[in-house]
Amino acid sequence: MKTSAGILLFKREKNSQYYFLVHPGGPYWKNKDAGAWSIPKGEIVPDEDPLERALIEFKEETGQTIQGKFTALSPVKQKGGKTVYAWALESDLGTSGLYSNTLQMEWPPRSSKMIEIPEVDQWEWFESAEAKRRINPAQAAFIDELEKILNEVK
Repeated sequence: MKTSAGILLFKREKNSQYYFLVHPGGPYWKNKDAGAWSIPKGEIVPDEDPLERALIEFKEETGQTIQGKFTALSPVKQKGGKTVYAWALESDLGTSGLYSNTLQMEWPPRSSKMIEIPEVDQWEWFESAEAKRRINPAQAAFIDELEKILNEVK
């Protein structure tokens, strides 16, 4: 079964928390919104450190490197069976000037025509309730867990 690792970037402003999410690029995701967004993440190869993979994927999907004190969150299993590991980091990141690596994809399906698409085509900060609406439903558990941790720290 596939396994991915990613970073849940968050920031606090006034009495709200905001989460940095990415929208997958390409024709399949073009008109999808609610439930289509994700934390920046990517597939872990065997014997690879999951946090290292998460940091590599963050750089590939935003063009930015991040560092700081990471908080491990409980892994979730998405509907398709993929397990996702995540680490939360409190940090701000401007969304202008971000860029994603690209990949080749057959489109239309079974056409033998290859197109180049960005892995990510949008980056945005969402307030908690909106983030939970937009993110892959399984990944919403990352936000819930982080908010529980942050509330216990207060």
